[in-house]
Amino acid sequence: MNYLPPPNKQGYYEQVWTQVRLIPYGRVATYGQISKLLPQPDEISAEDYQMSGSRWVGLAMAACPDDVPWHRVVNSQGKISHPEAAKQKKLLEEEDVFFSNEKLDLNEYQWRVPGQGNDPEQGRLF
Repeated sequence: MNYLPPPNKQGYYEQVWTQVRLIPYGRVATYGQISKLLPQPDEISAEDYQMSGSRWVGLAMAACPDDVPWHRVVNSQGKISHPEAAKQKKLLEEEDVFFSNEKLDLNEYQWRVPGQGNDPEQGRLF
């Protein structure tokens, strides 16, 4: 399956940033979790959105404005995927989010969105 760009890139990015601004201090969300919180664009099939949504969130985070707490978004393994990994880790540790072997415990630190259940939300890897 080929990567598809979002049909309305700026509109999708704005939705991502709105969700990321809701992540509380000391909590994280995964790229896949954020994509599942957003409505699937009408122009995209459910299968294509499932395959592309996490990547779109990553692209949105790379282009986010200064008021978005970008450091609170990690990959589905609880690891940092951002090019500024050292900065992201430092910012999270300042919020009392701690790492073991370069990985944080999603069971402990993942943001639980009301109505989403209590299990950590893992994105689809493949």
